[in-house]
Amino acid sequence: MLTDELKSLPNNPGVYQYFDKNSKLLYVGKAKNLKNRVKSYFSADGSPSPRLSPRISKMISEAVHIEWLTTSSEQDALILENSFIKQLHPKYNILLRDDKTYPYICVDLSDDFPRFEITRKVLKGSNIKYFGPFFRGANEILEALYLEFKLVQKKSCLKEKKGCLFYQIGRCNAPCLGLISKEEYNKIIYEAIKKIKNPQLLIPNLEKIMLNLAQNENFEEAAKIRDQIKAINDTAIKIQIDLAKLEDFEVISVNISSSFVCGVRFSIRDGRVCASTHTIKPAKDMVESDLETLYYSMILDAFDINQPVSTTKIYTYVELKDAKILENILNSRHAKKFQIINPKIGEKKELANIAYQNAIELIKKHIKTNDYTLAREIQEMFGLNNLPLTIEIFDNSHLFGSNPVGAMVVWENKEFNKAKYRHMHLQNINDYDQMKQMLTHRAKSFDKSSAPDLWIIDGGDALLNLANEIIKSSGANVDIIAISKEKIDAKAHRAKGKANDKIYTNIGKFSLNSNDIKLQFIQRLRDEAHRFAISFHQKMRHKNDIQSSQLANLGISKGSIIKLINYFGSFENIQNASFDEVKKVTNKSVANKIANKS
Repeated sequence: MLTDELKSLPNNPGVYQYFDKNSKLLYVGKAKNLKNRVKSYFSADGSPSPRLSPRISKMISEAVHIEWLTTSSEQDALILENSFIKQLHPKYNILLRDDKTYPYICVDLSDDFPRFEITRKVLKGSNIKYFGPFFRGANEILEALYLEFKLVQKKSCLKEKKGCLFYQIGRCNAPCLGLISKEEYNKIIYEAIKKIKNPQLLIPNLEKIMLNLAQNENFEEAAKIRDQIKAINDTAIKIQIDLAKLEDFEVISVNISSSFVCGVRFSIRDGRVCASTHTIKPAKDMVESDLETLYYSMILDAFDINQPVSTTKIYTYVELKDAKILENILNSRHAKKFQIINPKIGEKKELANIAYQNAIELIKKHIKTNDYTLAREIQEMFGLNNLPLTIEIFDNSHLFGSNPVGAMVVWENKEFNKAKYRHMHLQNINDYDQMKQMLTHRAKSFDKSSAPDLWIIDGGDALLNLANEIIKSSGANVDIIAISKEKIDAKAHRAKGKANDKIYTNIGKFSLNSNDIKLQFIQRLRDEAHRFAISFHQKMRHKNDIQSSQLANLGISKGSIIKLINYFGSFENIQNASFDEVKKVTNKSVANKIANKS
């Protein structure tokens, strides 16, 4: 099969995807010429080329099928490759992912009396100036600005045309009353801009305010200012290098060490390193040839299409083969002229070296402060492809088929991430179809929210197979574990640390000792999903009980209410249904009662 597919490869640019015998996505790559690139993986006899790294050679030995998508240009191929890797997590691709969108402080200088605001995306306006990104401390900097400068404090102030509280306490010059000219106000704006560019200049005023509060024994407010000062101090990156030029640019370096890969990004504004961020990912069997993809990922993330652009110069620790292609992508995205440069000498080279050395130190710190022992034990015992660091856990809840709901909870960075919890209403009445609806919905959203390392399903063999089919159709590289509750007297037994639940995986069924930490960890995740599902279900039941009683108070029988719910699916749909629709399900009398209530 693979041999025949190789013969039909086109000479166009595009993206290629390798799949294993279980239709799981192994690897995604881009190519200027698909036929030449893919054939370079193979020797004349069809075996993996001896020039390949051990990791990619192993991937080729597992591949049984290849698919490709042609694109009109190399730029499109690079974007598509980056998107596929982020969404689907192919087994043999490594990608530095940073899902955060960092804030900027912006000001619209075309306004009569401009205000500073925080934004995470490009705003409409031709004269908007952006400062950042701020990897930390943006809110504290903005608050300090409004404490020090007599600016328009709130959006609504100018609309009210009267002196507000801020004017009365001396924190605003009341442009709403015409007490300050545009010219004088703009002088304040430009003084404030100087301090945004160097936030350390805001600290003396904050220290003065803090001292006054402490002297007046307002210790709680003084503590808030103290924390604000600390946050602003933390934004400063102290690097002993003086550019002696008011330049804006980004520096990006990626380093591989001790089975981890770390990407470091410095943001230089007005010739000083104003902020730094980094991302770390396990990098088992990673080789130097993977580096370019990691750089592409970091650069495309840093200059996302919806984010403001405050510089168009990017310096990288290594020379990127496809730098020109990447420049063209960024040029098209932002209608600006970008440059991606590998500095050979001078202060830019020194900064890139510092970022590179920082990556080594950050990896060392990460290893010392993070224990992956449990994750590695789970990976090895259950034969998982991925180190399970980001886990999604699914459960559903209903009472005799009524009010069925599904729940997904998320474990990442060694804790539950409640911001990513999701629940949904389900239409089906049996557990299998409910889980199918929920997992299918999640798999279809991988393009918006990247696939995790592992799914944990509350169920047994049948639901494990169901989840495998759904992941297979999505092409994502997600491991799956199902955990089936121990039955005592035909009832699920949930006693923490004592229940001998069964674990189902693609390499077999496991019955671990109830004291096994791996079982207890998986039980903890399952129980959190169950708790979240139950709480949502109870909320829906309470709401539905109220709505059901409202219909009963209209003189509608319990049997008619059940018919309506079974047909329309929810009380909201019943209220929105037409007279004829309700009459069709029940009778004219019931339809009249509901219509008159509406």
